Amino acid sequence: MDLRDQINQHFIDSIETKQASISELIDPIQLAGTTMVGCLLNGGKILCCGNGGSAGDAQHFSAELLNRFEKERPPLPAIALTTDTSTITAIANDYSYDEIYSKQVSALGKEGDVLLAISTSGNSGNVIEAMKAAHERQMSIVAFSGNTGGEMAKLMSASDVEIRVPSNRTARIQEVHLLLIHCLCDFIDTQLFGEDQI
Repeated sequence: MDLRDQINQHFIDSIETKQASISELIDPIQLAGTTMVGCLLNGGKILCCGNGGSAGDAQHFSAELLNRFEKERPPLPAIALTTDTSTITAIANDYSYDEIYSKQVSALGKEGDVLLAISTSGNSGNVIEAMKAAHERQMSIVAFSGNTGGEMAKLMSASDVEIRVPSNRTARIQEVHLLLIHCLCDFIDTQLFGEDQI
């Protein structure tokens, strides 16, 4: 396969993964959006975490809420737990890398808040520990994963929402995770602020 064909195949694979996701993910996306809107209407906030590209997604989501997505509106409370290098390195050094998010959730989370937990494999130890901490704080969880859902899938409670991308390729899962973020941002904006023009 020459490089042009390889590039073309990435587009085809991405499109096919998104098409396969449509029927499976619309209902959980709506449920996740409803969960997040309820949290925000009740004065709660959304904490976000992930590793690598998923850390970037966590930051992307919180930035869209804190600043804006596509329409002018008041800022919304969201915190990416991935950004404070002093906190992350202190926890990793003094305790364990697996605790870098759970300690922050325990300190910052409260009943009624939502944790957006992102892991393409569903097996990220620090994200799993963050989910456990969120449950201890009576928070709801929206989990982005892929493939089988991994260990994260086993932790889901009745108040949680799992959005599992039907793919086993990390790049394809991450591409759909970005689309999920934009869907949720649009859902939140529309529910809270109406359907006025962008």
